[in-house]
Amino acid sequence: MLTHFFNKNRLRSFIISVLTLLAVLWFTLPYIWQIITSLTPSVEISQTPPILPSRMDWSHYTAVLGDEDFRYFILNSFIVALSTTLLAFIFGSLASFATSQFRFKRKALILSIVLSVSMFPPIAIVSPLYLMIRYAELRDTYFALILPYASFALPFMVWTLHNFFRELPEELMDAARIDGCSSWQIYYRVVLPITRPAIFTTSLLVFIFAWNEFIFALTFTSTPSSQTIPVGIALFPGLHEVPWGDIAAASIVVTIPLIILVIILQKYIVAGLLSGSVKG
Repeated sequence: MLTHFFNKNRLRSFIISVLTLLAVLWFTLPYIWQIITSLTPSVEISQTPPILPSRMDWSHYTAVLGDEDFRYFILNSFIVALSTTLLAFIFGSLASFATSQFRFKRKALILSIVLSVSMFPPIAIVSPLYLMIRYAELRDTYFALILPYASFALPFMVWTLHNFFRELPEELMDAARIDGCSSWQIYYRVVLPITRPAIFTTSLLVFIFAWNEFIFALTFTSTPSSQTIPVGIALFPGLHEVPWGDIAAASIVVTIPLIILVIILQKYIVAGLLSGSVKG
């Protein structure tokens, strides 16, 4: 019977390992295929692509990195994504602290409105936003992207951080008030340090959203001086040719910073995902 138990456990572990491997392959195969395409000579890409290229061709990366406009796209995306994340964090964390720690009328209604705003599909409000941005003479500027991005990211930041802030022990807040801390001091001396993993996790998601957004960037910008990476890659195809190798190389280049960022913040991300699972 003991042998049967161990065999059953081994079988279960084997099945879990196989399913995990299949899931990893399912999510990583598109990225692996992009890497293969970016290293495949253009002649072979135009044909039925083999599993592996006949030789490693780095010309696509040379063409992409040597393009001055593409370097502008990376810089623009970094400025827009970082500014959006900072704005969403500053106002979102303050709003989350207020909704989670203070009692006031219609708080549930306000949170419901905040959540409903984030459900609007971006394509449904592109036209009115475009008219507002053009009237404010902000078209083809960083603010034309930062302000709409922050508006969409703010409800997500508020709702997510509200749930984390709400689970903080009330005894901790009472102890801080007894020690003479004001609400502002409790916010930046107690709440922010404790919820740092959750803040890093939420901010990273906002950064990725702003880094990858396409519809607003395509509509509100028109020159490389303010266009972001998704728009820049979309403009790669020519009149008679689609440079799949360059597009694949560009997608790999612009994904690397996000991968590095996730690796650096990995411990905070894991802690942030787990911190909301058990009430403190």
